[in-house]
Amino acid sequence: MSERFHAGRADDPAVLEELVREHLPWIETQVRQRLGNIVREDGDTHDLVQEAFLEVITHGPSFTTGDRQRFQNLLLRIVENNIRDRYRRLHRLKRDRRRHAGQATDSILELDPPARSVTTPSVYASETERREWVLLAVELLEPEDRDVIRLRDWEELEFERIGELLRISGEAARKRYHRALPRLATKVLDLRRGSDR
Repeated sequence: MSERFHAGRADDPAVLEELVREHLPWIETQVRQRLGNIVREDGDTHDLVQEAFLEVITHGPSFTTGDRQRFQNLLLRIVENNIRDRYRRLHRLKRDRRRHAGQATDSILELDPPARSVTTPSVYASETERREWVLLAVELLEPEDRDVIRLRDWEELEFERIGELLRISGEAARKRYHRALPRLATKVLDLRRGSDR
């Protein structure tokens, strides 16, 4: 049986230790290369990356795949987005990003495509599973798309307030949101087809 890689809501200390040992060094190296200015300004890189990594594997979207590189790339993207969020929160927005929606569930997404095509209605995803796909897809969007979707749909803010927080006009926030929705839908479809582009 091939090895499986799991993320999200890990609470077993042995599992956490194994995930940290196996994946954190690579992710930390990538973050240093890709977000060097942000992480240097925000303090100790190792602690910052480890904190973001632990947040993802304990409270982030649950998913599993047999592809090690895909697993690490998805973790890296979510960790980077979490670090960007923290940077913005501490240095620009200065506010609490409470989510009214988007709370984690017990569903685990199977990211590897099925071996054969499935067409029967009984295999369609449940509402909970569809929600998990959306949560994962949002985490993988570009930061400006993620921000506007979270602020509008999860925090239920008006476009004028979103514009203030993002330092753009309310009308620009509305347009950004409407441009982000098709990208979110495409990201969900790509993930379900086994692509992370």
